Amino acid sequence: MAAVSPSVMRGTGLWHWAVFGGMLSAAGLPIYLHAPKFYVDQYGVNLAALGGALAALRLIDVVQDPVLGWLAGVTRRYTGVMVAGAAGVMALSMFGLFAVTPPIAPIWWFALTLTTLFTAFSYLTIVFYAIGVSRAQTLGTGGHLRLAGWRETGGLIGVCFAAVAPTALSQALPDPFTGFALGFAVVAALAVVLMRREWADAPNLPVHGFAALASTLRDAPARQLLLVALFNGAPVAVTSTLFLYFVESRLAAPGYEGAFLLLFFLSAALSSFAWSTLAQRHGAKRVLMAAMALSIATFIFAATLGAGDLVAFGVICVASGAALGADMTLLPAIFACRLASLETPGGEAVAFGLWSFVSKLSLAIAAGTLLPILDAYGFRSGQSNPDAALQTLSVLYALVPCGLKLVAMAVLAVTPAPES
Repeated sequence: MAAVSPSVMRGTGLWHWAVFGGMLSAAGLPIYLHAPKFYVDQYGVNLAALGGALAALRLIDVVQDPVLGWLAGVTRRYTGVMVAGAAGVMALSMFGLFAVTPPIAPIWWFALTLTTLFTAFSYLTIVFYAIGVSRAQTLGTGGHLRLAGWRETGGLIGVCFAAVAPTALSQALPDPFTGFALGFAVVAALAVVLMRREWADAPNLPVHGFAALASTLRDAPARQLLLVALFNGAPVAVTSTLFLYFVESRLAAPGYEGAFLLLFFLSAALSSFAWSTLAQRHGAKRVLMAAMALSIATFIFAATLGAGDLVAFGVICVASGAALGADMTLLPAIFACRLASLETPGGEAVAFGLWSFVSKLSLAIAAGTLLPILDAYGFRSGQSNPDAALQTLSVLYALVPCGLKLVAMAVLAVTPAPES
């Protein structure tokens, strides 16, 4: 297919989707980057307890996501109000997590604030992606890929800012995480205002409730794509959970975490439109497979790194970040295309509840296993660690994601995938 010119893309007004996607992403992956280490360093909570809490919370999230998809469908006439309310809950939860001294035991406060944050985040994500299916159909040929390009690029830019914000703000504020929470609240309000017209289409969408769930699960390609999402999301969950520990302890480079995060997510953001354009020319599945192979090739080398290998890790951040740009742009677009071809139009919210379900499951498994394993091998954040703990950190951070990505590639290879 022909590539879409930048002028056409500007004319669609899709930059609003980029802003909202950025806001959501700022509350997603950075929680796994910052919150556990913040509670370890600030309140002395141990890694095993945090891992158990994150796994339990994500399993709750896994169960509730299909229900939230159904709720988004039956309350479609009030979508604008529901979105504003959920964004407000998410902002308050972020403030409570990072800016309020826990009034109860820190591990319980961690669990309480993350429960409300994750619930609001899940609802907003499901609605955002579901409305995107119908919006993309108004854009003509390649609409799903074009919308995904804007949405995921905005999301990756949001991750960039959220990932480095605490480090950057520490130079200007005595309490950078409070500044981060307040800044997030401002961005959330702006995103809700900018997207207000898009929710107006929601009342016109027919609702099929759990019939959409059954329809999605009956469709073999949709089931396979959900399986791809599970195994393809797991490497991101693994690396997000362990990134700060890897830089601080394996590379012996405390203070460089923000720079590497910026390099990684900026590479992902800058590559998103390129992947989208390549997918329109050569097919989304073929391009996604190439990006997944790139991810494996780069992360194999991460297992060989040790103290002081900063330049090599910077190269790995650029290459693996570019591969992430393809994952975040193309796989949701392929799934959205498949949903559009099923016989239950309007059931997108429920179907994306399933999509969110498998994404959260990978995060739950990662958090519930990796941190306790590190703790069992004697790893301690911010301290000198034995060789066995550091070797375990390298294996978990670099090699486990490669194995999971190989499984995802194998499933994708045998999955019929729509290309627009």
